[in-house]
Amino acid sequence: MDYVLVGIGGALGSVTRYILGRFISERSNSKIPLGTFIINITGAFFLGIVSNSVAGRNLSLLLADGFLGAYTTFSTFMYEGFNLFQEKEKLNAFTYIFGSLILGVTGYALGRLFAAGI
Repeated sequence: MDYVLVGIGGALGSVTRYILGRFISERSNSKIPLGTFIINITGAFFLGIVSNSVAGRNLSLLLADGFLGAYTTFSTFMYEGFNLFQEKEKLNAFTYIFGSLILGVTGYALGRLFAAGI
C-alpha cells in the first residue's frame, strides 16, 4: 500500500509541477528560472506544514513522500543553475541558487510554524 500512496502522490505532484512551471515560465520575463524557484519554495513551505502536522502515516506518504517529493525538483534546480553559469549569467546563477537555498529553508521553517499555529 505504501508504494501505491507514494505513486499516486508522485504522479499528481509531477503533473502539478509541470503545469504550474509552464504557467509561470510563460508569463515571466525573469532571468532566473522563476517557475522552478517558486515551485521549490512553495514545496518547502508545504513540506514544513505536512511534517509538523498530525497527519497519519498514509497521508504523510501520499503528501510528503509522493506529492511534494515529485512536485519539488532538485535535479531541475541544479540543471538550471548550472546553465546560468554556462551562459555567463553568474550573478543570476548565484541569486537563483542561494536564494533558493535560503528561502527554501525559511519556507520550511515558516510552514512548520504555520502548522503549529505560530
